[in-house]
Amino acid sequence: MSSTTSPDRSVFSKERHIKYWLRCLKTYLPNDYTSNDSNRMTLASFTVSALDLLGVLHDKTTPAERREYIDWIYLCQHPSGGFRGFTGTKFGDEARTYENERWDPANIAGTFFALVALAVLEDDLTRVRRRECLAWLTRLQCDDGSFGEILGEGGAIEGGRDVRFCYLAAVVRWVLRGTGDGLEDVEDIDVDSLTAFVRASKTYDGGIGKAPFHEAHAGFTYCGICTLSLLGRLPSIDDRRSVPGTAAASDSGFIQDILHWLVHRQSTTLYEEEQPREIPLQSVNGQYEGSGAHTEAPGNEHHASGPPPPNHQAEPRPGAFVVQGASLNVNPLLASSATPKNDNVDFQWVGFNGRTNKVADTCYSFWVGGTLLILKKVHLVSFNAIRRYLLEKTQHMVGGFGKFPGDPPGDFSVLTFTQDILHSYLGLAGLATMKEPGLKSLDPMLCISVSAREHLEILPWRRGDTLSQVGSEDKTPLNRFVEGIARTIPVIED
Repeated sequence: MSSTTSPDRSVFSKERHIKYWLRCLKTYLPNDYTSNDSNRMTLASFTVSALDLLGVLHDKTTPAERREYIDWIYLCQHPSGGFRGFTGTKFGDEARTYENERWDPANIAGTFFALVALAVLEDDLTRVRRRECLAWLTRLQCDDGSFGEILGEGGAIEGGRDVRFCYLAAVVRWVLRGTGDGLEDVEDIDVDSLTAFVRASKTYDGGIGKAPFHEAHAGFTYCGICTLSLLGRLPSIDDRRSVPGTAAASDSGFIQDILHWLVHRQSTTLYEEEQPREIPLQSVNGQYEGSGAHTEAPGNEHHASGPPPPNHQAEPRPGAFVVQGASLNVNPLLASSATPKNDNVDFQWVGFNGRTNKVADTCYSFWVGGTLLILKKVHLVSFNAIRRYLLEKTQHMVGGFGKFPGDPPGDFSVLTFTQDILHSYLGLAGLATMKEPGLKSLDPMLCISVSAREHLEILPWRRGDTLSQVGSEDKTPLNRFVEGIARTIPVIED
């Protein structure tokens, strides 16, 4: 550990974040962001969700403004089900033909963000074409259980086919099916094949990848765990009663592997110019290897034909944890001495990286932290060090968060508008997983406030009530007077 301790200056600048998000909502954005106009639904959803998390959405916007936001979202609704990402491809329903409809498709990501934005804005969703959207969603499912992004010419599935789109589909299904009353004749997705696809995407080292046989990634791990939970297929976390060799024990191992991988995403490598420290790993037969393949011991490449000298130890590089191979045993002497002896490693600031040997990044504070919150294991990570990383390293003086320490909330020469908004929102969401004062409680499964999720859950049409056609502008928001309703989504306990 570092020999000196820096004073804790981790202050959440709430007012600056409010000003930042109001600028995003109500003023023109830099022209560098123009190319992301097709992602406007995503950006709008992050913006209103951020103001909601900050607890000021209703104070800083008028009812008329919120109705305009809601009406714009419905302008993006597709006549055949789903939502567009923006209005730029809408050429009018009367001009739509079989030949030209492929130029104006509904998008599964746009549909997800439209629905959660409507929930945040406390719309009643009665204008959503539920039946058409659910039928469209079924047509997006691929033979392997995954989901595409759009339907192209002739109904061909295009794009997607990875765990991210599985998550988006699972949320859309959960939101729109509700209890399922009145939708018995609407075909459901193949839940079994979707579950199998997600579980097959788990990697040898414990995380979940983009698809089977891909590298584990924190964002994909989040999407996979959420998908299983929304489908009611998340294995039990408690393995104390599991009998070895049984299915329950296998399921328990699935979660334990995920937790082990997530906890090891903590990293003190905070800057891109730092290099991961390499520590030689020793297998049971005495050969020094890397992660699954033979390599020379770092700093001793001339011993390529055999193991390095017995007393050899690689020179550690500052700022990274020891990386262990999944199927190898670490030399006990190295494992016990390498990190503590490195005085240049400072554990006052710890971030999360998304993949092994990568630098920490603001957005993974949510991708990892949110997943741990779903699994009720947030206590396994260094709470204070992660909070200090966000507030002292990546929180920006004008509000918002940068991707890396010192970045503005969107380096326009490198990052796109999506990345700017994404890191600023997920920085807030990461803090909300740690119950930061000044932020509303977060529902990690939908990445919106708990109050927005509760608004969804109590909508009459989701519960099968007959009184479901009253417009949201004609009634008090339901979540202000309905309490104690049983949840249809797993509740994250404090």
